[in-house]
Amino acid sequence: MSRIYLDHNATAPLRAEARATMIAAMDAVGNPSSVHAEGRAAKSIVEKARGQIAEAMGAMAADIVFTSGATEAAALACAGRGLHGGDIEHDAVAAWIDPSLPVSAEGAVSVAAPEQTALQMANSETGILQDLPQGLAVSDMTQAFGKIPLAFDWSGVGMGLISAHKLGGPKGIGALVMPRGTDLAAQIKGGGQEMGRRSGTENVIAIAGFGAAAHVAARDLAAGKWDQIEEFRNILEITLEESAKSTIFVGKGARRLPNTSCFAVPGWKGETQVMQMDLAGVAISAGSACSSGKVRASRVLRAMGYDEATASSAIRVSLGVETTKDDVERFCEIWLRHYNKFRARAA
Repeated sequence: MSRIYLDHNATAPLRAEARATMIAAMDAVGNPSSVHAEGRAAKSIVEKARGQIAEAMGAMAADIVFTSGATEAAALACAGRGLHGGDIEHDAVAAWIDPSLPVSAEGAVSVAAPEQTALQMANSETGILQDLPQGLAVSDMTQAFGKIPLAFDWSGVGMGLISAHKLGGPKGIGALVMPRGTDLAAQIKGGGQEMGRRSGTENVIAIAGFGAAAHVAARDLAAGKWDQIEEFRNILEITLEESAKSTIFVGKGARRLPNTSCFAVPGWKGETQVMQMDLAGVAISAGSACSSGKVRASRVLRAMGYDEATASSAIRVSLGVETTKDDVERFCEIWLRHYNKFRARAA
């Protein structure tokens, strides 16, 4: 049988629309900074994508600064600013902040000084959503973008981080959403591209794919596609809860992304589960994909107060727009079969 892909929070499959747009963009031979016809054609592709992303984000086109990904956007937004945050931020943000803010058992971060804080909109491992306070300095919106409604201009957030491959665009392209007039020094200097905020010849092909993916993601969101995905996620959790009563579902009572389920059976290592599922034809994860090859107890769950046994036993299942009810049911059947074997050995 075909494999089941349930690791969309790590990366989503490339959307057909993004693929077609990228192939067409390959014929644009000009440099977007050149003033001749070929250069203007390439520039037009970049600006169309910028507008598509801005529309999907609820932002202005001039606010979108293209980067090599959300990791670079995080460095541009956070480096040298002395920001604080909770110890649940993605590693790309955690590398630049003081992770000293309290985190509740429900995964909520207590923010005292928003203007000095970086706070994610949605956690990549648990799917838990944060309430973003007005005046927040930086928000990692990577996981939320394309899955829940966003209105950046109304959010009160100073800067936002997004990435293409989380919503079906290509890997290696992201953006910093940075309102006009924001005082921030460029880290990559040179030709002054991106309005002087990030130099370097634009990756026209990837940018085109990013724009197309954002456009289609916004269409799917408006059509209620993610409501259906949430139904499938709930079916998954109900099925496992009924048959594997020792399972701990992280953040089940909190507001979450519609596609994400993080759960643990203490003592059954997350790394072991990932390998067992992979051999059975199912792709899941045991944490952030940016920590690939470094499977360990979840820092996020430890910050929420879970013990080492639970934090090291957690797995994440994340659904996407092409996930079917049959995929979910097959996963549950396979996972429960291995769960029963684990319980028999532990008895």
